Amino acid sequence: QAQLHESGGGLVQAGGSLSLSCAASQLTFEHYAMGWFRQTPGKAREFVAAITWSGEGTMYADSVKGRFTVSRDNAKNTVSLQMNSLNSGDTAVYYCAAKTTSNSDYGIWGQGTQVTVSS
Repeated sequence: QAQLHESGGGLVQAGGSLSLSCAASQLTFEHYAMGWFRQTPGKAREFVAAITWSGEGTMYADSVKGRFTVSRDNAKNTVSLQMNSLNSGDTAVYYCAAKTTSNSDYGIWGQGTQVTVSS
């Protein structure tokens, strides 16, 4: 079965940076658009960033635009999320997800990685 595995989460001070990675296995990685989402207990899951299969097109939530950068390396089957100028509002569990062009929903999800920003 297709699997996604996030890594790189941890504790960081406000104003600092953190880089998350997502490794894919058992899927043709370059056929999928990739997205990053985050969720805080008691709140709904929210979109963070996405990148097309080619890596040339990206989208960001307004709350992270200018601070976060999403990228992918199809040769290594990985997608990354570089997070700069972190603040307490960025504290959440971050998930990577994959979808094909024919699907409107992301059907493959990772287990999540915790990001905690100290104030």
